[in-house]
Formats: sequence, structure tokens, C-alpha cells
Amino acid sequence: MAQTNPDSVGCIERFATLMSFLLVIITFPFSLFECFKVVQEFERAVIFRLGRLRKGGARGPGLFFVLPCIDTYRKVDLRTVSFDVPPQEVLTRDSVTVAVDAVVYYRIKEPLNAVVRVADYSASTRLLAATTLRNVLGMRDLAQLLSDREAISHMMQASLDEATDPWGVEVERVEIKDVRLPVQLQRAMAAEAEADREARAKIIAAEGEIKASRALKEASLVMIDNPMALQLRYLQSLNTISAEKNSTIIFPFPMDFLKTFIGGPGPSHAQPPIQHL
Repeated sequence: MAQTNPDSVGCIERFATLMSFLLVIITFPFSLFECFKVVQEFERAVIFRLGRLRKGGARGPGLFFVLPCIDTYRKVDLRTVSFDVPPQEVLTRDSVTVAVDAVVYYRIKEPLNAVVRVADYSASTRLLAATTLRNVLGMRDLAQLLSDREAISHMMQASLDEATDPWGVEVERVEIKDVRLPVQLQRAMAAEAEADREARAKIIAAEGEIKASRALKEASLVMIDNPMALQLRYLQSLNTISAEKNSTIIFPFPMDFLKTFIGGPGPSHAQPPIQHL
């Protein structure tokens, strides 16, 4: 059984082409307005003749020729196109529901595939981007989703680019725009962060107390070796208090200094006198 060649041109197609040429000749020069078309630098034209894709690939940029009645063409824009992925309700790997939206940048690299292999490359890319966003985020924890946005964007871009390559579409960039958490989860995370900050503050304060006690211990050892150092410290404290414009100053005296003037019980039962200046 003989097989037909899909590239062969039948008699009817040849007759239609001949009649189209005769129509161009008869209506010359008015037919030139319908036969010559122009595409811009950023566009390409995919031409079909009686439903068949013409050889030679996409036409453009510039001027190209079509026959009336039998040739049709579609323009394809090669510029980068961006679109927003609608917010997707995603359940992360640790069972947290978040709403995530993104923006995708793509362009057409093969005009023939974009016209022949897919009915609407723009709508198909949009739907695939929404599905890919849910699939990629479903494999991540909430902490990874909040901290590794760049890695998630690269993974989503690679997945989209691989899926849209047969359509002649190249995904150039994917960016995660916003991650919206439930209000209750936001409050819980804020309370956890506040408790963490308070715990760190208490640890820092405790470490400061330890360092201060060590410094006081070293200072007391110095004052034991030199008794005048204690008197100088008293005078320094008095100077500090008087700088604040206080009317009452409490100044302790060493009990050894008053021992010769006070009789009776020992130093442990004596109270240090208080002077009012």
C-alpha cells in the first residue's frame, strides 16, 4: 500500500496557487497592498499556505510576500513578557498554609514551535507557572520558604524552562513577590521572637554581672594592699553625688577611725554615724 507524502502538493493546491497568482496579476497594482506585509524588528511572521506551514521558517524582520486567499500568517512578538502569578494557597512540608505570589519573565525563542505546537503559549505558560509554584513550595518548609527565596526562584525557573522548551518559550526569570502568613501565625512568630530576644538580653545581663563582680573583686584586692585607695574611693563617690545637686549626702566613716573615740561594745555592734551637709 503506497504512503502519501505529507510535503507533496496536490493538484487542487496547485490550481489554487495558480488562481491566486492570476488574481494578483489581474488586480495589479492594487494587489500589492495585500501581498506585501511588514513585520517589526521585534516580530516574526509564521506563514501558512492552504493550512500547510511554508518552508524557510519564520519571516522577518522587514518585508515579506503572501498570496491572497490562500496564505495566512501569524505575528509572534519576540520581546520579553512579564506576568503576575495569582496568589496561590500552598501547604508547606511542615503543614503551614501560606499565600504566595510571583512574577515570571519569558520570551519566544522559536516562533514556529510557539505557533504550531501549542494553541496559546501565553495562557499555557501562565497556568504552568501557577502549578509549578504550588509544586515547588509544597516541598519546602516554612523556614526555607522565608529564607531561601532565591533558591526557590531558580528551581522554579529551571522547571518552567524545561517544560516550556518544546513550545519555543524561554523562561528568563522568576521572582517570589510576597509570602503572606495567617494572622495567628504572625502573632505566634512575633511572640516567639520577643521571647528569644528577652532570653538573650537576660543572658547578656548575667554575663555583665559576672564580669562586674570579677572587677570588683580585683578592686577590693587592690584596696586591701593600699588603705588610702579606699579613702580616695570615698571622696570620688562624694564628688559624684554632689554633682547631682543633692541636699543630703550620706558619707560612711571607717570604724577603725572612730575606735579610739567610742567605748563600749565592739565594732560589730556600732552604727556608722551619718553626717548631713
